[in-house]
Amino acid sequence: MSEVQKGILAPPPAQARYLFFGIVPGVDLAEPLQALRELADGDKLVLGFGLSLVQALDCEIDGLLTAPQYAGAGFDVPSTPAALWCWLRGEDRGELLHQTHAVEQALAPAFRLDQVIDAFRHGPGLDLTGYEDGTENPKGAAALEAAVVSGQGRGLDGASFAAVQQWLHDFRAFDAMSASEQDNSIGRRKRDNEELEDAPESAHVKRTAQESFAPEAFVLRRSMPWADAARAGLVFVAFGKSFDAFDAQLRRMVGAEDGIADALFKFTRPITGAYFWCPPQRGGRLDLSALGL
Repeated sequence: MSEVQKGILAPPPAQARYLFFGIVPGVDLAEPLQALRELADGDKLVLGFGLSLVQALDCEIDGLLTAPQYAGAGFDVPSTPAALWCWLRGEDRGELLHQTHAVEQALAPAFRLDQVIDAFRHGPGLDLTGYEDGTENPKGAAALEAAVVSGQGRGLDGASFAAVQQWLHDFRAFDAMSASEQDNSIGRRKRDNEELEDAPESAHVKRTAQESFAPEAFVLRRSMPWADAARAGLVFVAFGKSFDAFDAQLRRMVGAEDGIADALFKFTRPITGAYFWCPPQRGGRLDLSALGL
């Protein structure tokens, strides 16, 4: 019986590292991917395949796309595809570093490591702005329904589609806002996380209220803060049984429906955006049969 990679349904860890790989032309891909399968337990290492890698394997995954790009007044939502995505999850940053080296060795020489993002849990699950992230995440059976493919057959059931964006916060702009302006941008009070009924239509909560779409647009969010020496923000990760719900939310955020852009764009912006197919597990191992592996 197929099952979802366990890390998708588990709460975000204390420490995380996101690895984005590209393909080295002219090198066989099957053997390195078989080696990676021995490392990817679906818990400490969640694995996702990009469209270019699936096509390089001469395969097709129904519903797998390249992330779209959007633009609005003063902001861009970029599309930055990657062939392979690894989400390393743990409690110790040093262990994630050693795990990164093991993944790189397994994938050499067929894949090159193009980007690394280190992330961490902040408080009880806060964004670096101090607001709680993922308040309305579905739970239990609702989470499975939102995030996991079913009814498609062996090799596909238990899979999930992941949308991954790196958001860069402008803390100078955010700190210049009054407390009420900050709350109205999010649509919740920071001090108690209560939703503001009278928040403006541009408030993030109103832009992305999952039950307000037709059909309802529920996703399972597993976002985490990130920081480097000079910058910081949020790695937004949303899992779904398809990309439909995420794209519906994103289109509303950029104002594609009514011309009202999400107030988040006043102080943060995405600098990357990629889509991935996360294969199911079978018997405790990744099931890559849909990719001929």
